[in-house]
Amino acid sequence: MKFGMSWPGREVAREAEQAGVAAFVTGDFVDHDAYLNLAEMVAGTERAMLGPAIAYAFARTPYAHATAMRQLHAQAPGRLFLGLGTAAFRINRDWFGVPADRPMARIAETAEAVRAWLHAENGEKVRYSGEFQQIDADVRAPVLGRLEIPVLLAGFNTRMAATAARVGDGIIGHGLFTASWWNEIIRPATTLGAQQGGHDRTPLEHGWIITAVDDASPERAIADARRMIAFYLTVKTYDPFVDHHGWQEPVARLRAAFRSGDTTAMADAVTDEMLTEIAICGTTAEARATLARRAKDLPRDIGYLAPPSYLVSHKRRAAYARSSLALIEDQPSR
Repeated sequence: MKFGMSWPGREVAREAEQAGVAAFVTGDFVDHDAYLNLAEMVAGTERAMLGPAIAYAFARTPYAHATAMRQLHAQAPGRLFLGLGTAAFRINRDWFGVPADRPMARIAETAEAVRAWLHAENGEKVRYSGEFQQIDADVRAPVLGRLEIPVLLAGFNTRMAATAARVGDGIIGHGLFTASWWNEIIRPATTLGAQQGGHDRTPLEHGWIITAVDDASPERAIADARRMIAFYLTVKTYDPFVDHHGWQEPVARLRAAFRSGDTTAMADAVTDEMLTEIAICGTTAEARATLARRAKDLPRDIGYLAPPSYLVSHKRRAAYARSSLALIEDQPSR
């Protein structure tokens, strides 16, 4: 596994590339745009892989996703990947004003239509025909040419994991993923999806890893990691994950605390087992030991060391990003 991280800005990124960070990722939200950030990343790096993880799939047309990647590829050839995610039902309906039903079928067609644009050759029509996407473009300008940019889909449960391997190049796993979730749920699903798609390649595995390291205040780092885990687990979409691990009782407590606005109780409801199986946190020495123990059960290709973001300031997130660099140095790739 190689290590990646959320885009920390140019200054920290220079340190991170020197330390061995192999990839930087960005995403979408109401105050930042994945492709604008990606352009900054292209300009501020020299050799790392770069991509959105994720861009909201339905906030843009397949044409818009592909055009942004094509333009940036010209400045960073061979260094880009595209991560797409469905986003929540309400975000699609209420923020973007787009249809939100049948998200797996929609994102499957989106990925295929994006690839149609990325694989487009000069002098040939760009065509795709599906239930949700229709393309019949005759681009009479010599601006195309096939680009092999990996397309990955964010997936949490089995059906989306299979879809990611069937129509895409692989999966981007969630920061909650544990060893047993990767090994018993996700990997069998992606293997099946690749077979369904007629692919003989091994699906790519990227994934987030909640990481909070602070030698001066390890207790605060651990508390931030617990709070991040708790915040994620307020989402009922992840109930199969909760049931798989037998964590129904602590999750019920943290959800009750979330409804009452008690963020301390939320964090306290996260058990030591949950923390140990999900996060890498504490002192540098503790984090290194956890990383060594979990190394074989993390994403096979790129793991994004992700500072907690829930109720954590930008300044503190940047400090976590810098401190996580100590985990990358001298780590062998596998």
